[in-house]
Amino acid sequence: MKDMEKVICGIVLDEHLKVSFKELCDMCGITPEMIMEMINEGLIEHPGEEKKRNWRFRGYEVHRIQIAMRLQRDLHVNLPGAALAVDLLEQLGKMHRRNQP
Repeated sequence: MKDMEKVICGIVLDEHLKVSFKELCDMCGITPEMIMEMINEGLIEHPGEEKKRNWRFRGYEVHRIQIAMRLQRDLHVNLPGAALAVDLLEQLGKMHRRNQP
């Protein structure tokens, strides 16, 4: 029975969550260069601050990165394709919520 035990960890992502540049890299398991590519691709917003140490990202952006990373890992989608897919998935979700009674 002990062999079947699994530890599951998670972070609750809400609209008030703010993470630093380093925390974002750690949470998503990606490099700072990849974060910069995601910003350039429009997957996440540039925080606007000049110095990276002052950058803060929202839980919404963490979620977008996690989806994009799964698309890349599981479906071998490149970053531009993943960014487009995440945008389309969000639009579909909004349309679905609007059509709910």
